[in-house]
Amino acid sequence: MSSSVKVGIQVALLEIKGQYKLTSWFSGSSQGPFTVNLTQVQIDGVGNLEVQRSGQLQAENINLDILFKDISMKFENLGFTGTLFQGILNSVGTFLFDSIKPFILKQVNTDIRGDVNKELAKLPQQFPDSISPFDMAIAEARWKVREMGYDPYLLPDYHHTAAFITVDLNHVWITGLSSFYRVGNMSINMTNNVGRVHFHVGTQKLEGKCIWEVAVGGFASRAGSTSFSVEYLQVKALVGQPLDIRKKPQLEELDLKLGNIQVRMVGSGSLDYVVELLVNVLPNLLRFQIMSAVEGPIKNRVQEVLDSLDLEKIVEEKLPELDNLL
Repeated sequence: MSSSVKVGIQVALLEIKGQYKLTSWFSGSSQGPFTVNLTQVQIDGVGNLEVQRSGQLQAENINLDILFKDISMKFENLGFTGTLFQGILNSVGTFLFDSIKPFILKQVNTDIRGDVNKELAKLPQQFPDSISPFDMAIAEARWKVREMGYDPYLLPDYHHTAAFITVDLNHVWITGLSSFYRVGNMSINMTNNVGRVHFHVGTQKLEGKCIWEVAVGGFASRAGSTSFSVEYLQVKALVGQPLDIRKKPQLEELDLKLGNIQVRMVGSGSLDYVVELLVNVLPNLLRFQIMSAVEGPIKNRVQEVLDSLDLEKIVEEKLPELDNLL
């Protein structure tokens, strides 16, 4: 059985300031400050509660969403076409906000989780910690993934051309990479004086957003935003440790598996063929982009953790406990 905590924030007016750069074919380029005002903002979230080694409850993986009643945007230094562009930008305010939404939720998530955990730390009750050492290591790894800025995670932009059709995916954000947990049991075997551990972890459902643009023949083009979900991301790994504990463990195998991807289209307009094209090709493009973006960091991070282990020190610390059992 799992426990959860619900959080909610209401803000009458949320003001966002930043810098923009705009390039158009008939007015050149312009840049300067911009302001986005959101009214009647509602931020809601649900987080899992886990027991730490100290017996204290701690909120993990708070999933947040932000809703608002109205949005207005002001861009300075737009030039002589400012009135025209200001009207266009205001009409697609929600579309543009989707591109900066992950930045906002990332910071809010960190602040809310910190405040919730401060309140949970005040509880006088201590809870029994029946978590296995491996599951505890996974819990600590989840925290490390968030601290390193991998949840939410910004993927590199992607450009794909096939025949006379070009698809660009920009500002691709994925949320939920830190929601991984153990799948099944670990297996341990010994071969040629090398101990090998096989483990399997997987995430819960991942959510994502991206900005897309499709060009046909280099002339007609359409752009919009897409929300998508990934059923899961699973990782199977094999780690080898020589009996000579002076040597570091090595990641010998790593297998990634991505679940079903579903997309929800926004901003396609009346071009039904664009919608049909994107619905058919976007899942495969996103799958390739996600796998290419996460495989390298996962391999590097796992090996970094293995390299940081001081097995000689760990064995020396555990020997007295073993002596007490004998």
